[in-house]
Amino acid sequence: MAGVLLVTAAAVVGTVIERNHGSLHVNWPPLYASWFPHLGPGTPAALAVGAAVILHGPSLAARLPWRRLVLAGWVAALAWTWSLALIDGWQTGIARRLTTAYEYLTVIRRFDDAGAAVRDFTRHILNNGPDHWPAHVAGHPPAAVLTFVGLDRIGLGGGGWAGVWCLTVGTSAVAAVLVALRALTDEPTARRAAPFLVLAPSAVWVGTSADGYFAAVAAWSLALLALAATRRSHHPAAALASGILFGLTCYLSYGLTLIVLIAGAVLWLTRTLRPLPFLAAGAGAVAAAFTLAGFSWWEGYQLLVERYYQGAAAVRPYAYWVWGNLACTVLITGLATVAGVRRTLVAAPTALRGPRPSAGPPRNPTDRLVVLVLSVLVAVLVADLSGMSKAETERIWLPFAVWLPAACALLPTARHRQWLAAQAVLALLLNHLLYTGW
Repeated sequence: MAGVLLVTAAAVVGTVIERNHGSLHVNWPPLYASWFPHLGPGTPAALAVGAAVILHGPSLAARLPWRRLVLAGWVAALAWTWSLALIDGWQTGIARRLTTAYEYLTVIRRFDDAGAAVRDFTRHILNNGPDHWPAHVAGHPPAAVLTFVGLDRIGLGGGGWAGVWCLTVGTSAVAAVLVALRALTDEPTARRAAPFLVLAPSAVWVGTSADGYFAAVAAWSLALLALAATRRSHHPAAALASGILFGLTCYLSYGLTLIVLIAGAVLWLTRTLRPLPFLAAGAGAVAAAFTLAGFSWWEGYQLLVERYYQGAAAVRPYAYWVWGNLACTVLITGLATVAGVRRTLVAAPTALRGPRPSAGPPRNPTDRLVVLVLSVLVAVLVADLSGMSKAETERIWLPFAVWLPAACALLPTARHRQWLAAQAVLALLLNHLLYTGW
């Protein structure tokens, strides 16, 4: 009920503000979307996939061998996300998403000399700079646009391949979260969460926003860290790979440095700092490579803050978005997740206190899940209060949103199908009634 009230309030208040002042710069508050009821070629598939996961997801998650379950989760997420994207058709839903004036593909030719483009990257961030970058290129470190430059160089250029890349890689976050949950809690907990990770309404924006791709990179960094910290040998290779992906995450999006809060929870839950040297070495290698190539992360971030307030952020009211963003989070994670988060918050005092004051991190799988979800909520809260995410958080916060449906493992098993139906219905309504901007 609280989630419904929050979204309703954000829609009503946001509509009044936008009509009277035009300061929100969104057509359907709190989402960056327009009212556009429609059906499409993906509609039958979306209905079929949603029904299949609702009816068979919980039972399959309970009995499939673990490795098959991880793969099945990714495949099911692919099917769900593809079908949702194709509700808008191939061109509108996938191929043209990353070709608009704000997106990465518009500047591919400016990277024919990639070294020079990286060295001069910061010169083009500000709106009043020479040949300033489009909004999304300027708003991210160069690893984001270099991804699509790389695809173009190997013959996978154009919006279609870019969309396929983001959708395919982005949905792998489901597998990454499952791997992390099993390592940090236990296998039954991960199995209960699996269908909810698949049917999360965030799939509407994972297909095909570049932020879905960012979410997967961040998720695999955390999953590998969880494996490195829980295996008896502590797998230095996994920790090193985790560090490399963490470094890449930071050079894909400035705001994703906040996943360090979730990484801290992983290390606290596993009671070890052994992966840290390898993690630091991997992240340091990525940072050194970009620095030697001529890009200063800190300079880029400072210029981004200035560019941010040269645009819509200068007039978008913080007083609305500081809670309107949370309404966006309800919409992309679903009411089942809100119910799971409620149980998380109720259980938090016990989970954090442990069986006795000196006990350290909790050993109970449920309490460990609570701590993990709390760390994600803290990261979201910090991002929200920063004021650097006023609107459009339905895509910007995907790297955090993909973790929150794990809280659904706390819901009563007997009601899992009802909650899964609620998730699917919300995603279908969003994609059929609105035309989303990403």
